[in-house]
Amino acid sequence: MLRLVIVSPSGELSRTTAAKVSFPGEAGAFTVLPGHAPLVSGLAAGEIVYAESDGGEEHRLGIAGGFVRVLRDEVEACVEVNDEKY
Repeated sequence: MLRLVIVSPSGELSRTTAAKVSFPGEAGAFTVLPGHAPLVSGLAAGEIVYAESDGGEEHRLGIAGGFVRVLRDEVEACVEVNDEKY
């Protein structure tokens, strides 16, 4: 399981556990699964997509950009929320 925290300048947007999380990376989309290698990546405009690990519904968050850090099954993303279509 991944521990996922997503924050923006206006505050915390999500704090949950997830089985996987997909990001719109600056070099292309990628998915983080448990056991992923350490990573720091810039994020492009697009959607963060994750499902809570307890079989919960899929969540989508439109972003204008930001960055993500992955370390020991902890995923922390700092993003600008995209209020418009990208």
